[in-house]
Formats: sequence, structure tokens, C-alpha cells
Amino acid sequence: MAPPSTFFSTFMAAILCSLSLSSASEMDILLSFKSSIRDPNNSLSSWNPTNAHPCNWTGIQCNPSSLSILSLDLHSLFLYGEFPLSVCQLPLSNLNLANNLFNQPLSLQLSQCHGLKTFNLSNNLLWGTLPDQLSLLKSMEVLDLSKNHFEGHIPYTLGNLQSLKVLNLANNLFTGKVPSIFGNFTELEVLDLSENQFLNSDMPLSFSGLHRLRNFFLQGSGFHGRVPGFFGDLQGLEVIDLSLNNFSGELPINLGSKTKLLFLDVSGNRLNGAIPSDICHGNTLIHLGLQSNSFTGSVPSSLEKCLTLEKLLIHNNALNGNFPVNIWSLPKIKLIRAENNRLSGFIPSSVSMATTLEQIQIDNNSFNGTIPSSLGKITTFYRLSASHNNFNGEIPEDLCNPDSSSLSIINLSRNSLSGRVPDMTNCKKLVSFSLAGNDLTGEIPNSLSSLPVLTYIDLSSNNLTGLIPPQLTNLKLALFNVSFNQLSGHVPPSLISGLPASFFQGNPGLCGPGLPDSCEDRQMPAKKHAGFFVPLCFVGGILMLFAGVIVLYASLRRMSCLPKNCNSISSPGVSELEVLSHLEEKNSIGAGNFGHVYRVQLPNGKFVVVKKLMKNFGERKLGKSLMAQLEKLQKIRHKNIAELLGFCYSEGTMFLVYDYFENGSLERWVCGGERNLGWDFTLRIAVGVARGLAHLHSISKDPILHRNIKASNVVLGIDFEPKIIDLGLNLIVGEADYQASMDSGMGSYCNRAPECGYSTMSTEQMDVYAFGVLLLELVTGKQAGLSESGEMVGIVKWVRGKVNTKGGAFKVLDPKFGDSFKLQMVGALQIALNCTTVTARMRPTMNEVVEELEHLDSQSHVGR
Repeated sequence: MAPPSTFFSTFMAAILCSLSLSSASEMDILLSFKSSIRDPNNSLSSWNPTNAHPCNWTGIQCNPSSLSILSLDLHSLFLYGEFPLSVCQLPLSNLNLANNLFNQPLSLQLSQCHGLKTFNLSNNLLWGTLPDQLSLLKSMEVLDLSKNHFEGHIPYTLGNLQSLKVLNLANNLFTGKVPSIFGNFTELEVLDLSENQFLNSDMPLSFSGLHRLRNFFLQGSGFHGRVPGFFGDLQGLEVIDLSLNNFSGELPINLGSKTKLLFLDVSGNRLNGAIPSDICHGNTLIHLGLQSNSFTGSVPSSLEKCLTLEKLLIHNNALNGNFPVNIWSLPKIKLIRAENNRLSGFIPSSVSMATTLEQIQIDNNSFNGTIPSSLGKITTFYRLSASHNNFNGEIPEDLCNPDSSSLSIINLSRNSLSGRVPDMTNCKKLVSFSLAGNDLTGEIPNSLSSLPVLTYIDLSSNNLTGLIPPQLTNLKLALFNVSFNQLSGHVPPSLISGLPASFFQGNPGLCGPGLPDSCEDRQMPAKKHAGFFVPLCFVGGILMLFAGVIVLYASLRRMSCLPKNCNSISSPGVSELEVLSHLEEKNSIGAGNFGHVYRVQLPNGKFVVVKKLMKNFGERKLGKSLMAQLEKLQKIRHKNIAELLGFCYSEGTMFLVYDYFENGSLERWVCGGERNLGWDFTLRIAVGVARGLAHLHSISKDPILHRNIKASNVVLGIDFEPKIIDLGLNLIVGEADYQASMDSGMGSYCNRAPECGYSTMSTEQMDVYAFGVLLLELVTGKQAGLSESGEMVGIVKWVRGKVNTKGGAFKVLDPKFGDSFKLQMVGALQIALNCTTVTARMRPTMNEVVEELEHLDSQSHVGR
């Protein structure tokens, strides 16, 4: 018999040999995995045979005792290529490939990964239907397939995954009714079916069996019918989001009575009836979103005891009665939104006990009483919006804390407030100040001019007297409305030049350019004995005028039709006539839907472009409103928006003057014969256009919409810096003619969002869609309207049809850029597809688009 030490040594050697064989086999599988995918960032550089055991490799976690590989976590590494089924040969319990660029259907061979407990493929480019083979992964506890392009029905066979604790199918393209399989998921804690806008389903009764459910998300997924009463019996529920669906009827009266809800959002449905009184019975509720429904009755007084409540959103309903007074002083309340109801009551002085309060929005109700000065004690408070109510008394002077005030928006318009406009010296963060439609008296305080970020002032329809403080010209005001008061004196010139005259009307004592009283009469000295000089001056003036006419007739015969109503062109030493006298056929460089475009060389050698918008598009008068809009456009300054240098108008014909850009329009480079831009320049152009649009959308409270973003409306500077042009054409030619032009032509049609066909209102989301189309043109090299099998189709439909095939995302990329930038291009393609999604609310904002494109641009080394 061998000694014990010999036996132990032999035994350990056998184990180490076994481990070595096992690790070698697993290493081969992982290296095979690596070779089957693309790793543009070289994130898997540690996956090297010389690098000891695979347990030390990036993204790998091993069993500490057996050293077998348990987890493979490779999320957010920009990986793409064929889905690596070889990993199913490993004894994995966790596989995380989220936030990558895999672009293919789920393989039918996934059943080989039978040991998986966690499977995360979220935020890729996966498509097709879910295979029934998923149901064979019986050990699965977490399945996350969200943010892909999966379509078709949710398969019944998923019901076989009875160990599931988390099921996330959000942000896909599933259709039809939700199957009655959820009674099988007795262990399910999180269910997310949100943002599947093509679903059309009522609430399956099988949901009532989800007794362990904690988080339930259905927002924006086409659900309808009544909200079932079984929600009140699911005692583990903490989060319910049913927002943006078509639920109707009343909420179950037991909702919240047995559960300890933290978050409830049923906003944007067609719910009615009363708010359940026990909705915060567990005293755990943090967020209550009931807005944009048709709820009636009063706000339940039980909410006064909801000490955990942070956000109360009940706006846009038909609620009435007194607002419970103690809600104002809840210890954790941050946001109260109750606008557009029929509520009454008052804001108590005890509101200062709500030390974390940030916003009050109660516009368009019947609240009364005075505005409590104790609001000034809340250092986090930044918005008070209570217009169209019955508040009275004086506005407190100490609304802003002198030590630390966050107040930036005050809107108390259309109340019954009296007294003077308060001294707001302590409100250093005040941006918007609206007191219109009250009974305020006295003068406009000079102290407003000391507020560094004050941009919007509306004091109209009061009884203010005195002068307009000239110090206000130091502010960068986008709005200053003092109409219908009793003000007098001169309007500071810089104020009236940048604002509509209507903002000063109704003040008989005011004078200034563009007002009924131009101030000229007030400046003329009374010379009672100057009668002798008047005839002499009259005769001399007639002679000078006659001589001038002769000279002008000789030199300007060919300019007899030039406009007489011009503003100044921002080029030193250049007059409007010098520019417009060169509008000859030889200087024409093109024609558009509304007229001709000319290139004109100024005396200083500089070239400008003049757009002549022909009068057959409406005999519109250059009214004050249109003049104000044009002057607003002329003040826009951004490196990615072409500056409007000047404009002239005469008898229905408008002349717009811009800088000339030698590289022409983007259309010439993208779809014309001169395309030789590299991907670096192309991506930089996309970023620039996105920045320009984002600036327009955030320029003021009322964002400026372009409404026709396309390649021909982007010009390129000498360094290929893009400039957006043709902003505000609808204002000039008239809405009817502009709309008629937009409706003509396949190219224009393909740039337009689907909702343009039925919506009467233009939105930022429509601009986002048009930008997405432009980005698709840049990535694919195709035009917005292209020919497919002899028929014209839009680029969005064409791309979506192509990407839903194997490797399709790479097949639509413009081959002229080569293979070095494919990763970035696929990233840009995904951004474009997000911008052109059918549902407007799901599109990103332009600011979000800018962030995503800038991130791509910063990864310029990726994929090379």
C-alpha cells in the first residue's frame, strides 16, 4: 500500500490534469468565439493563449473551486458579426451581450445553451420572430431581449420558462394580442412589455397569477379595455406603469389598498371616474402620475397622509373641489402639477415645510388667496406657475431667498393681483417673469435690469405707469410685452427694434419707431416765427428732388422694379441697391419652388446669394408680425445655420440675402457626381446639421421649426462646415403655398414624417424624422426617394426592408467609404432608424441625437 503522502500527490495530480484539460477545452471554445465576431475596439485583447487561464480574461467569471467558466459578460463593446453559438458548449449560467451590434435573427440552436439562467441581448440590432426553441431553456431566470427589432406575436411557448423572474421584451415591434401564458410565471418579479406600439391587446386575465410581481411596465404598447381589479390583490407590486395606452373606465377602488406601491403611472389614457381613496394606503408611494385622463371628483384627502410622496401629477383632467391643504407641506414633495382642472383652495404659509419642493404648476384652475411669502424660504424651489386663477393681494417682495434662491420661472398671469411689481433683486436665476392680466400699478422697477439671465418679461394688461427703464436694454430679452398699460415716454430703440410693435400697443403715452406716435413731433422745436423759411425750404427741396430723379433715372433704368422696403444688409459699406442691381440672368445659379437664386459680387469683392421669391406665391403685405419674424430669423447666430444678412420686400416679391458658400449644397456631394467626401467629413457634417437643428429647437420657449430639412437645404462652407438654409420660408410665402409645395414631389414626401399626412400642427419630432432621412442618405449614398423594381419607394422603407435580412445592416452602407468605418456607419444607421420611427413620441430629441453622433465622432479610431 502506498504511503498517504504518495496517494495524496497522485490524487492532486489527477485533479490538476483534469482541470488543465478542461481549461484547455474551454480556451479553445472562447478563441473560436473570438474568431467568429468582430472586435473593433480590441476589447478582447486579453483573450490570448499565452495569458494563463481564461478566468483572467476580460468579461469572464469562473467558479472559484472548479475554475469552470460560469459567466460571460461582454456588454457595450461594439461587437458584431455572426452570433457566437459556440459559447453554448460552455457551462454558462450568465451570458450578457447587451449594447452591441449583432444583426441577425435568434438562432434555432439556442437550445444548446440549456444551462443559462441569465440571458441578456438587449440593445442590439436583432430581428425576426422569437424562435420556439427559447422555451427549451428551462433554467432561465432572466431574459432580456429589449431594444431590438423583434416582430410577430409573442410566442405561447415562452410559457414553458416557468423559472423566469425577469422578462423584458420592451422596445420591439411585436404585434397582436398578448398570449394568456403568464399564469405559468409564478416566480416572475419584473415584466416589461413597454414601447411595443403595434400590440393590440386587452389585459390578459393570466396576469392575475403573478403573485410575486414587483415591477410591471406596459407603457406605450397599445393596450386597451379596463384596468382589472386584480392589481389590487397583487400585494408585492411596487411599480406599475400603464401610461400612454388606451385604457378606459375607472381605476379599481382597491388599487393601492393591499399593495405597497412606490410608483404608479396611468397617464395618457382615457380613464375617468374618481381617484381611488386608498391609492397611498401603504404610505410608500413616491410617484403618482394620473395626468392627461378624464378623472373627476376631488383630490382624495388621504393623500395628505402620503408622507413619502415626491411627485403628484394630476394635470389635464376634470378634477374639482378644494385641493387638500396639507399636501402642500408634505415633507418629501418635490413636484405638484395640477394645471387644467377645476380645483379651488389656497397655498398655505405652511408650504415652507416642504423643504424639497421644486415646482408648483396649477395654471387654469380657481385657486384663490394670496401668494405666501414663505415660498421664498424653500431653497430648492424654482418654478411657480399659477396663471388663470383667482389669486389676489400683493406679490411678496421676498419670493427669493437672498442667500440661496433657485427661482427661475414665475407665471402669475391672469389673476387679480394688485400693488406694485415687486423688487426681484434677489432672484438672480430668474429667467421668465410673467404678471400679465392683473391689476398692478406703479412703475416698472429698474431692478429687473440687474437680473443676469432674465429673458422673458410679460407685464401686459395691467395699470402700470411711468417710463420704460432704459437699463432693460442691457438684458438679452426674447420677449418684453408691456402692452395695454398706461406707460409713457420714449421706448428705448434697441427694445423696439427687436420686438413686435404689438408688445407696446395700448399705451397712448408711448412713442417710438413703428408706434402710432413716432416721437418725431415731440422732438420738433416750436418756432412760431419760422414761416418765412418754410416756402424757401419747400422750393429748394423740390428742385433737389427733381435733379435727383433725373440722375437716378439715368443710372437705374434697369432697376425700376427694385423693392423699396429693405432692411440693412450686414456687410459694411454695402447698400441694398448695390446687391439687388445685379439680379441678372447671367448671375443666376439655380431655381427653386418659389423663385430664382443669384450669386452677386459686392464692391468689396465678397460674394453673396440672393434668393428672389416670386410674387405669384401670394400678394402678402409685409406686416409688423412678418417683419418681426424676419428680424428674429436675422438675429439667429450659430455656426451651423446660414446667417440671413438682409431682406427686401416689394409687392409680393421677397429678396433674401445670404453669404455665398463655394462648396454648394450637400445634395451636390451626397447624390450628385461630385461625391468624394470621406466618412470623417460626412460624419462631421451630420453632427453639424444636428447641432444647428438642436439650437433652433431650444432657442426660446417657442422652438423654431425648419419643416423641410433635406440635403438641398444644407450648404457647405469652405471647410465643409454645414449651414442650414431656407429657414422660415412658410412665413414669407404663406402657409397655403408652402404646404402645397411640400406636398409635391417624391423627394419632399419621403422626407416627411408619417404624421404630416393628418396632423395640422408642425412639431420638433417632424424635424427629427427629416433629419433621420438625411442621415440615411449620408450613410447609404441613396436619395430620399429611390427606385426599387421600377417603383419609387422612400429610403426609410427601403432601409428597414434591407436590415431585416441576414447582415442587412452592413449591406445598405455606402461602399464608397470602404470597410474601415463600418462600425461607425452602423451606429449612425441605428441613430437614423431611431429618428425615423413611426411613433413620434419615441423619436429622440435633437439634443439627444447630437450627443449620440458626437459619441460616434469621438470613436473615430473604432473600426479602422
